[in-house]
Amino acid sequence: MLDSNLWGACIVVPTAIAQVFLATGSRRVLCTLQGIETFHCALMPKGDGTWFITINKKRRDKLKLREGSPVSASLVSDESEYGLPMPEEFAAVLASDEEGNTLFHALTPGKRRNILYFVGNVNNSDTRIRRALVIVEHLKKHGGKVVFRVLNEELRGSI
Repeated sequence: MLDSNLWGACIVVPTAIAQVFLATGSRRVLCTLQGIETFHCALMPKGDGTWFITINKKRRDKLKLREGSPVSASLVSDESEYGLPMPEEFAAVLASDEEGNTLFHALTPGKRRNILYFVGNVNNSDTRIRRALVIVEHLKKHGGKVVFRVLNEELRGSI
């Protein structure tokens, strides 16, 4: 059932099911909703021993889900390298820039996922290429650190 909490709309994952994934040492899963919409996500702790998965507005609208709606969900371990798909444009930029590739791979897994989300969250290939180039230059300029406020300004300026 679609629920809501401080994070927004979510589905509660039964503890026994969550424990199966947590026993592997990773909270990253692939979730399929209603048998048609699959996405990368993480099991999030509610704080009371239970776990949940957030469902964003775009996905809720696509599946016509409202709070209290019944939801069919299946979970499998996310065995992907980054926890999100690697956009081919970003892979090409990293392949052509050894320093950028090294800096990207030195980031924490969460920061790498943020960057992959920034690049892959647009439909236009040209925009993905521009974002990839801006991000790699940002990493070089900031010594391998991601300064999100500055990066957001740089990304806005590149469009």
